[in-house]
Amino acid sequence: MAGVNKVILIGNLGKDPELKYLEGNIARVSFSLATTEAYKDKSGNRIEHTEWHNIVMWRTNAENAEKMLKKGMQIYVEGKIQSRQWNDKEGQKRQVTEIMADTFRILQKRENTGSQNPQGGFDTDTNFDDMSSKDLPF
Repeated sequence: MAGVNKVILIGNLGKDPELKYLEGNIARVSFSLATTEAYKDKSGNRIEHTEWHNIVMWRTNAENAEKMLKKGMQIYVEGKIQSRQWNDKEGQKRQVTEIMADTFRILQKRENTGSQNPQGGFDTDTNFDDMSSKDLPF
């Protein structure tokens, strides 16, 4: 039986997306995404834990992300988890775990990241529509 590698995240961008073009003019964008969960400890104190995720997108998704996304925005991301290894310049073995995102939706913009259009939606250059929490698949 085949396995399933599916990741769904809702979080806030930790930095603006960084777009690079690789050999063959293939677009690749990367950025960090913070997801925060809160719970109460045994004493009733509220504890927050933030997990940072490395997000990678390719081609048209990468170019759209670079145009549309800014630090602080809340977004929905779907993709798969992938780890890779390499040896750095000093010969040390390195490993990174990344989310290879297939889909993203802007859920909320911070006021200092852009303006809303008069209809209340967000200005975009693509066909992505804004998604409210009632539209999420869970």
